[in-house]
Amino acid sequence: MTVHLTPELERLVQRQIDTGLYQSPAEVLGEALRLMQERGEVLTLRAEIRRQIAQGYESLRNGDSVDGDEFFAQLEREENARVDKQHSA
Repeated sequence: MTVHLTPELERLVQRQIDTGLYQSPAEVLGEALRLMQERGEVLTLRAEIRRQIAQGYESLRNGDSVDGDEFFAQLEREENARVDKQHSA
């Protein structure tokens, strides 16, 4: 594969090699592509989190909510039951 870069990008790649962190332009570009992929995954996760938050707000507007203290009390009861079950097994 042949890649043509602008002079500015070529200088950027060379500066990265000059740091000693990368041995070749291929390593710099490979890292850049991996970071681009990670960024895409982060943006996807961020969008999912925003969707879930919006869904939660909609549930609250519809009156579908649970008292926070009761929610955590229920979690604690479930955890205690799980621990008791493990100890009795």
